Amino acid sequence: MVTTLITVAVIAWLCQMALGGWQIHRFNRAFDALCQKGRVGVGRSGGRFKPRVIVAIALDDNHRVCDALMMRGLTVFARPVKIAAINGLALQELEPDVIFPNDSLCQDALSLALKLKHG
Repeated sequence: MVTTLITVAVIAWLCQMALGGWQIHRFNRAFDALCQKGRVGVGRSGGRFKPRVIVAIALDDNHRVCDALMMRGLTVFARPVKIAAINGLALQELEPDVIFPNDSLCQDALSLALKLKHG
């Protein structure tokens, strides 16, 4: 009985590791594509028992959003998705509380992403 429990725990742990690696690989591919488009700012919010949110925005030479992505969730099945609603907006027009009016985690992540260095 104990051997069975240990075996199940090890299999679950290995699955978690494999799926976590798969999630990181998907995010890195999406992030690399974003980095090809311009300067990138990244913000992360969330806690241990809340869904984590990662927002990455790419700005062109005119300080306009040329692409953006967001990944949110508690599990390894979260995947990056595009934020098409902010494409083309100027950096000064990005207001996290207007873009995500009912989601404080997304607001926090976007606020951190907007603190990218000018230059």
